[in-house]
Amino acid sequence: MTMGRILRLLSVASIACVAATPGRAQSVEQFYANRVISLYIGFSVGGGYDIYGRLVARHIGKHIPGNPTVVPTNMEGAGSLKLMNWLYDGAPRDGSAIGTVNRGAPFEPLVGIQEFARFDATTFTWIGSVNDEVSVCVAWKSTGITEFSELYERELIVGGTGQGAEDVFSKLISGVLGVRLRLITGYAGGNEVNYAMERGEVDGRCGWSWSSIKSTRQQWLDDGSIKILLQVALRKHPDLPDIPLIMDLADNEEKRQILRLVLGRGVLGRPFLAPPGVPADRAAALQHAFDAMVRDPEFLADAERLRLEIMPISGSELQRLMTEIYATPPDIVAKARIILR
Repeated sequence: MTMGRILRLLSVASIACVAATPGRAQSVEQFYANRVISLYIGFSVGGGYDIYGRLVARHIGKHIPGNPTVVPTNMEGAGSLKLMNWLYDGAPRDGSAIGTVNRGAPFEPLVGIQEFARFDATTFTWIGSVNDEVSVCVAWKSTGITEFSELYERELIVGGTGQGAEDVFSKLISGVLGVRLRLITGYAGGNEVNYAMERGEVDGRCGWSWSSIKSTRQQWLDDGSIKILLQVALRKHPDLPDIPLIMDLADNEEKRQILRLVLGRGVLGRPFLAPPGVPADRAAALQHAFDAMVRDPEFLADAERLRLEIMPISGSELQRLMTEIYATPPDIVAKARIILR
């Protein structure tokens, strides 16, 4: 066989290989053109995560090459662990499925109930977060409780949603500070906990995002239905200079280390992520689209209309945070697990 014929055969074989794998030749724009992206929300309709999720769904598509349609879908359950597990081992890994989850869910394999959290949080495709959250403890007006210090003597019954932030923060506060909190858990979402407060089933919430209160229950602040008792975060919110911060109430360094480990989820805020293994070019496109969206005047105007706080964090920062948290010394992790079990 002549050299010319060999080269012609190799050329034909190369073309055939490319034709047999058209997905590899697709650009990001070609992949997303005329496509629907499903944005899964790990809570029920009407709560803070749902409102933020639907806000992003309305705006992020125009910043993704190909301008796909983004459709929000609720997948509630176990404080977003149902969604986290599905994104990890059940969702398509082609960039057509993304989600927003409870900021505490990614920490469950480390300090939660490990058999319920079947994922490696460091391997997800982190897209970004719309807010660096400060959480609070509140008491319903009928309790008569107006100061956090009262909880050293009086019990406050609080509602939770499963293995999520409110359950974790309630256990953290009582375990580290020794106050009297009793957790009633299993509500589908924050709205259901709010209804439980109104019905008198629970006395309050701990781990409720300040931004969510302002956007969904401002009237309760205005009419005195709730009293803010404590800020559960690494830093104070500018809106709440006179409300005590949990970090300031810890009386030794070990307690402060435990608080820093668990409260790192507040920085995660309102996170958006995709499954592990999304092709690198599509993952980068989603991250760049998120960064462009949070600077978009139309997005910011929509958020302002809804009274939603926007303090964005990039996907690369979220990835770095998860790596740092999972490098916490084992003895501190073990002590945190005892408190949160």
